[in-house]
Amino acid sequence: MIRNLAIIAHVDHGKTTLVDQMLRQAGAFRANQQVEERVMDSNPLERERGITILAKNTAVRWEGTKINIVDTPGHADFGGEVERILRMVDGVLILVDAAEGPMPQTRFVTRKALALSLRPIVAINKIDRSDAEPLRVHDEVLGLFIDLEATHAQLDAPFLYTSSRAGTATADLERPGTDLKPLFRAILDHVPEPKGDPEGPFQMLVSTLDFSSFLGRIAIGRIERGRVKVGDQVALLPLGEPGLVQDEGFERNRVTRLYTFDGLSRVEVAAAAAGDIVALSGFETIEIGRTFTSVERLERLAGIAVEEPTISVDVIVNNGPFAGREGKYVTSRQLKDRLYRELERNVALRVEETDSPDTHTVSGRGELHLGILMETMRREGYEFQVSRPRVITKLGEDGERLEPYEELTVDVPEEYMGVVMEKLGPRRSEMTEMRNPGQGMVRLTFRIPARGLFGYRSEFLTDTRGTGIMHHRFLDYGPWAGPLAGRKRGVLVADREGSVVAFALGNLQERAQMFVTPGDLVYEGLIAGENSRPGDLDVNVTKEKKLTNMRTTASDENVILEPPRQITLEYALEYIEEDELIEITPKTIRLRKRVLTASDRKKAARAARVADAS
Repeated sequence: MIRNLAIIAHVDHGKTTLVDQMLRQAGAFRANQQVEERVMDSNPLERERGITILAKNTAVRWEGTKINIVDTPGHADFGGEVERILRMVDGVLILVDAAEGPMPQTRFVTRKALALSLRPIVAINKIDRSDAEPLRVHDEVLGLFIDLEATHAQLDAPFLYTSSRAGTATADLERPGTDLKPLFRAILDHVPEPKGDPEGPFQMLVSTLDFSSFLGRIAIGRIERGRVKVGDQVALLPLGEPGLVQDEGFERNRVTRLYTFDGLSRVEVAAAAAGDIVALSGFETIEIGRTFTSVERLERLAGIAVEEPTISVDVIVNNGPFAGREGKYVTSRQLKDRLYRELERNVALRVEETDSPDTHTVSGRGELHLGILMETMRREGYEFQVSRPRVITKLGEDGERLEPYEELTVDVPEEYMGVVMEKLGPRRSEMTEMRNPGQGMVRLTFRIPARGLFGYRSEFLTDTRGTGIMHHRFLDYGPWAGPLAGRKRGVLVADREGSVVAFALGNLQERAQMFVTPGDLVYEGLIAGENSRPGDLDVNVTKEKKLTNMRTTASDENVILEPPRQITLEYALEYIEEDELIEITPKTIRLRKRVLTASDRKKAARAARVADAS
């Protein structure tokens, strides 16, 4: 007997911790086995940021039933990961924080799950929080189900009250839980068994990919129908319309390895039947959304459709003065191959070629979605440049220009509510809801153009003294909101190549926030700091102190420098303007002007003014 279940939730609502406890209590670990926290977050970037980025499979056994579990990302930018794995499961465990309630990503993934007719189980988590209000959240989840037009069977979902950290679950708040047995029992009782016919011809949809240096590409998915054995000859159909297909150049090969999931490991098996989630190898051209079938009956399943990307950037070969010093892969061919390789498993991403062979347009769900790709490439040894993010616009039915709008949810202390609303006003936001759940916090919900969020996160954290929390998700396309105010301050631009000197920074820091430290190498056109006033300023950050025979207390003062602002990839994507680029190497993230020399920038500005006037 098999149950297939996906765990979906908003970011940081505790689903990966809950999977840890499910594995522990189901006996997936030895009694003396040392297991680190959030064991499913195996990617180094996931561990550093404390978020799940990639959907992952595991399985436990409970009372003779195998439960395949898929842990999914909670951030809206990785919604593509969630959308493609929902086709593998028959039920979803919706995890909701007992204090925060349903958040933007909860709504997004729940809508997708209900549309696929999946049976939900609701776990109101973190009931041990001091500000937990599980009964209020219970009503909010039911309201969400009604808003999303859930069926009667889905509205009849069981509600459990859990603590991921303590590993407890209960169906009645009056009787505290001691373990996760009520959760396992709810999964067995309410998640239906897979419906596939084990006696029919073999059929399986590729939902995710893995790679082994020994086996090559590995396809992971649920067997929809029939059985498969190691050594069977099967067909891999190209993407297209569902239904029976004629011989249209499909790939035919033998299954060389077959695995199922057990705990944290893959177990090699000789055969598997309908309903189980398996990994198989033996094919070179596996892609997400393609169908494996028996050679006798070529019947294609519906492919995996994900929502379109909303933001794009230009990824450009590094052409700066320091190009090739730190990176291992620096050519346009290497960059192109890596970007197209990412498309094989990142289904929400798009890559397009431009007129220039050195530039590719990469489109994704949000700045974090694109930022994770850039950080991964950087760690692999790639060196490249990135432009300012821009929204992807559409034309409406009447020829009107449309742009993506986001639903922004902000939790802030009451005293910072005014400054948040003041800053969001010029960004063309529109408040749709305001709630005061207590504990001195206010929840504000806005409809805002995606452009209006560029550069706001760092401003928001400063305005709320780090106490505010903001989340956003794609809402819909709406009318073009018109011009938005950009960065209010200019930048300091290095006017020559050299090494940064403390003496020069000491003279500059009164009028600027620096991005560089003494000893850093700079070149003409590199952005060395933020000006305290509007307008850019060309400065010499390599200026040394003149040595003289005069000795006075004033001339020999120690230079005391303020700490420079740390430039992270996310901050850089929010910060730069249209005429600037981010230079990304394995060791350094630099900000630079597109046009490096000051005289050429003046000519370009003059030409732009003439063009505007005409």
